[in-house]
Amino acid sequence: MRKSIKIVVYHARQCDPKKCTASKLKRHGLIRLVSQVKLLPKRAVVLNPLSEIAFSPADRWRIENFGLAALDFSWEHAEKALLKNVRGTSRCLPYLIAGNPVNFGKPTKLSTVEALAAALYIAGFEEDANRLLSIFKWGHTFIEINSERLESYAKAKDSTAIVELQKSFMQ
Repeated sequence: MRKSIKIVVYHARQCDPKKCTASKLKRHGLIRLVSQVKLLPKRAVVLNPLSEIAFSPADRWRIENFGLAALDFSWEHAEKALLKNVRGTSRCLPYLIAGNPVNFGKPTKLSTVEALAAALYIAGFEEDANRLLSIFKWGHTFIEINSERLESYAKAKDSTAIVELQKSFMQ
């Protein structure tokens, strides 16, 4: 049996507490929340929408060894400078459609749990992805509406292949 993946989320407390997926994941003991960016694991993969490198299955080794991190705050209030200086290995997720009730059907408007689940799924940790999503009534919807994209991304060799696949899905 493999060790569980370390998942850490920087939580800026800018979202509605009743709708915050990161807080719910924390309550269920599935992630650790930190209130300062500097507390993110040093060599973890950080899901960062400003990264110029796409997340891919090639990031699996880093997740297994150093963990996965996400940034949870309102993108309207996102500090561009802050995001550019996040410690860890920043990666942006490829094109996916939100399944959460707040942004349902909107491309790239993923909740924190959707972002984490997408990364885990693409890296080959499908069981872990489903575990995170299972605590939300709508969680299965994310996988269902993105199944073709997620399966294709999971078979990609690297970031370059992800970008090519993404182009075809965006058309």
